[in-house]
Amino acid sequence: MKLRNLPILGHPLVSHFLITAVLNMGYGSIFTLLAEFRTEYGFSEGELGLVASAGFFAGFASQVGLAPLADRGHTPTLIKGGVLLAAVGMFGMVVSSTVVAFVLARILFGLATGATSPAIRRLVITRYPDDLGENLGQLTAFEIAGFVAGPVLGAVLFEVGGLSLPFLAMGGLNLVLFLWVMRLDLSTPPGDGEKRATAPLLRIRGIQSALLAGAAFYLAIAYFEATWALLLTDLGAENWAIGLSLSLFVLPLVVVAPRAGRLAQRIGHQSIIVWSIGATILCTALYGFATAAWVAMLISLVHAVADGFTMPANQIAVAMSSPKEQIATAQGLFSATGTLVGGVAAFLSGWLYEIEGPRTLYLLCALTMAIFLLLSMWRAEPRERAPRDTKTTEASYG
Repeated sequence: MKLRNLPILGHPLVSHFLITAVLNMGYGSIFTLLAEFRTEYGFSEGELGLVASAGFFAGFASQVGLAPLADRGHTPTLIKGGVLLAAVGMFGMVVSSTVVAFVLARILFGLATGATSPAIRRLVITRYPDDLGENLGQLTAFEIAGFVAGPVLGAVLFEVGGLSLPFLAMGGLNLVLFLWVMRLDLSTPPGDGEKRATAPLLRIRGIQSALLAGAAFYLAIAYFEATWALLLTDLGAENWAIGLSLSLFVLPLVVVAPRAGRLAQRIGHQSIIVWSIGATILCTALYGFATAAWVAMLISLVHAVADGFTMPANQIAVAMSSPKEQIATAQGLFSATGTLVGGVAAFLSGWLYEIEGPRTLYLLCALTMAIFLLLSMWRAEPRERAPRDTKTTEASYG
């Protein structure tokens, strides 16, 4: 059965896509409010970078340490436990008022999302392998939709009830999600149950190329999350406009990602990655030269289209290069590598923004992304540039 012929609400995996969307709503809700933390608690840009980066580092630890459990039959436990821990992290943000408290709450939420993401990807990859590209594209669309809906909801709730209400609402939403998740079928085709080391995956050339491309992509995500609200605020935008900018950012992603996933599976993921990350590099450099908020927002629309191609293509690259016994482990390694890069970058972004300003920050980010992309192209296997046969994918994961 070809899932592309089904409307999204009738998609057999839509319930699992929604889990990712809700978790990413909580993950993204904080970033519109970072400028308010500066006003409410007097945090510096460097301290805001620390709060933003804490979730990245926690996600790295859980993606490396817990993702292999999904390959050994514990996918349902990881997803259920992750959703519950996400609720705890959100409620922790409600009672926080110091940098240390906010960092601890972000760590809890980072652990939750890091445990859940590879498990859900394993479920998506293994259940319908003949539509790997489109399914990962749909998952990407829900991830981004949730991530962008979070800041919009956070901005509205902030105007209604102050800084605590957005996190209280997100915590309650995650509790409701947990009760719903307990009723879902989260099983995946079982592996052989053996415990395998993650390190040997690093010797696979296709994995190396995907990790380097992921590092470039997550670098862009990190600076965007840590400084976007600050940039628009300094360019004169109000809080509602920042939330609106993120809503506009998601629209191209939702439309492009499923189609980009199909295209990457059909013509080869490597060419998609090169062109899409190249476009993001250009957008990154241009942000530093924006003289008005509307200019930065226009650039972000091009950036969004590029990301809509990059995200599913990266995930397909990992899925098609990894052994079938380590699907979740490889996805976790990919996310963890990008998360580690993103965590360092998020911390440095706040510091560089404060010391050097946006132009230096974005130019340096663009240069670093270009280096990672060139290294990814160097390590890519020649066969990755050729069109991929979907029957090969089905044989690998069926």
